[in-house]
Amino acid sequence: MTDWQHVLLHFANNVEEHFDTLWTRLINRLGWMGPAQIVPYMGFGTTETFYLKGRVLEDKGVTSARDNDTIWQNLLNMYRRYNSNEISNARLRATVGDEVIELETNAEGFFELRHPTPPSFTPDHLWHDIPLELTRFPGERQPENVRATGQVLVPPPGAEFGVISDIDDTVVHTDAANLLKMARNVFLNNARTRLPFEGVAAFYQALQKGTKGALNPLFYITSSSWNIYDLLVDFFQVRGIPLGPLFMVDLGLTDDYFLSPSHRQHKLGYIRTVLDTYPHLPFILIGDSGQRDPEIYLEVAQAYPGRIPAVYIRDVADDRRDAQVQDYIQSAANVGTEMLLVKDTAAASLHATQKGYILPETLPDISQDRQQDQKAPDNPVEKLLDPKSV
Repeated sequence: MTDWQHVLLHFANNVEEHFDTLWTRLINRLGWMGPAQIVPYMGFGTTETFYLKGRVLEDKGVTSARDNDTIWQNLLNMYRRYNSNEISNARLRATVGDEVIELETNAEGFFELRHPTPPSFTPDHLWHDIPLELTRFPGERQPENVRATGQVLVPPPGAEFGVISDIDDTVVHTDAANLLKMARNVFLNNARTRLPFEGVAAFYQALQKGTKGALNPLFYITSSSWNIYDLLVDFFQVRGIPLGPLFMVDLGLTDDYFLSPSHRQHKLGYIRTVLDTYPHLPFILIGDSGQRDPEIYLEVAQAYPGRIPAVYIRDVADDRRDAQVQDYIQSAANVGTEMLLVKDTAAASLHATQKGYILPETLPDISQDRQQDQKAPDNPVEKLLDPKSV
């Protein structure tokens, strides 16, 4: 990016931040602002540092997903998610151990906590709670009893490896390579009608469990925006997919990009963050062949030799793309990383068993889960979203 583009982005970002702050104050003074809510995102940390991110938003009344939700109900909820009113310059109180930390939201309503791990920390649990309370936001109306609990993941001492997984077309069907199909899959569904790839839940459960009894951490990266964070978390819980910190995209103007970062910039940046945070852990990377995962994961393997023992690439592309991926597989092998182009979770789980990443007794559960996911959907919305229907 040229110097003049950086100057333009910086100027536009400052204008947007100023406008957002004034807009928040105006709608609050006019009484147009609804109840506030704290939306903490799953954080991560070590025995030295906790990191937690979240957002303060107007509560738009997004309803919980139900099996019988209509397309219009799904569309309304999605509209509410993307039409969010973020609350800038809000003050929060976070309690980390015995210490209270004051936080403030930026122009987009985001807050970040980076704090030393409390002395009361015990490594026995995978997740650690951080109580949050909203104490003030600009305007005449003051919040009362607006609370939430953030959670920070800290890998236990016995963790064998970590997993970093793509979401789009790796965990859930999004058809990211096809704009119209992707729009249909994103906007016309909810947590109960989104279709997972067959066997993902049981396979990821097996990876989390590992072979030695300690839970292995999972991290997820998607090019979707933070606006649908709740939808993805609900989807994971409904489908039984192990939870882990999600790295999503903040849509809007920043000093570095106009609307959103590039796929490579976003994914590579967060992968490096995770690897640098846990330098003692090897990581298994999981993605798909539809976008740039093979290229990005190869770049990671080359930059972190010996840290990436395996890469699983779900084959969702045509033969021409498969030929390209084979070249990346060979290049990965040159730095000691096994990159596999797999048709399904059956192939990936078989390899994981042979390499000692998961227990052999988990294979029947993965096979059963895969067969269950392969059944024809009986929900009208699921039928519309089923990739086999197009």
